[in-house]
Amino acid sequence: MTHLVLLAEDDRPIRTALERALTLEGYRVTAVADGIQALAAAHRERPDVILLDVMMPGVDGLQVCRVLRAEGDRTPILMLTARVETADRIAGLDAGADDYVLKPFEVEEVFARLRALLRRTAPEPDGGHSGPSEHQREHPQGGEEPGESGPGTGIVDVADLRIDGPSRRAWRGGRELELTRTEFGLLELLARHAGIVLDHATIYDRIWGYDFGPGSKNLAVYVGYLRRKVDVPGSRPLIHTVRGVGYVLRAD
Repeated sequence: MTHLVLLAEDDRPIRTALERALTLEGYRVTAVADGIQALAAAHRERPDVILLDVMMPGVDGLQVCRVLRAEGDRTPILMLTARVETADRIAGLDAGADDYVLKPFEVEEVFARLRALLRRTAPEPDGGHSGPSEHQREHPQGGEEPGESGPGTGIVDVADLRIDGPSRRAWRGGRELELTRTEFGLLELLARHAGIVLDHATIYDRIWGYDFGPGSKNLAVYVGYLRRKVDVPGSRPLIHTVRGVGYVLRAD
């Protein structure tokens, strides 16, 4: 299956180079120069993944991302940004992006991140999907009766955190968490290994399918953003940093 990439980049040389590289890599590409064209193309063509520049005239990448997410569009979005500050990258994640690449970038890194996003959104072998079933909609605590969890149910409970893997929903103390696809994957990974310290390489491999090396701040940014949603003020912290090693989810 050939995946369709929607590429929105206002810099013509970058757009042309990326379009050519993606085509040679085997993707079908729709390339546009601004946010308005990006929204129109997303509505018209239903791409498999969106490669979105942050800084575009008029409607910028963040606005495009917010509009699509507000419409319920869950197409994975990889942001391209020249902004190196953590706060700027968090703004992209806050808008609903699934991942980001800093400019200047190596095209192989873009390919790796696109492959990782597409793997996480691939349909199940039996043709199933990750959306909630009718029974799960009637029972928002995950399709099982309250209190049922453990192997075979798809439900994970750690302290007052509950994760429903099949419907990709999570709650903390009865409050449903609004998580991006990457955030949910990271939280579920930590919760299913509660009490076990997962090193950076393991997390990168399981979530992104690619180890971006010791100098990457990608994981730290996602963990920080996830903490803002899970470990809200007044609640017991669940996500802990083990310096020099990685992260662990535990109730202590």
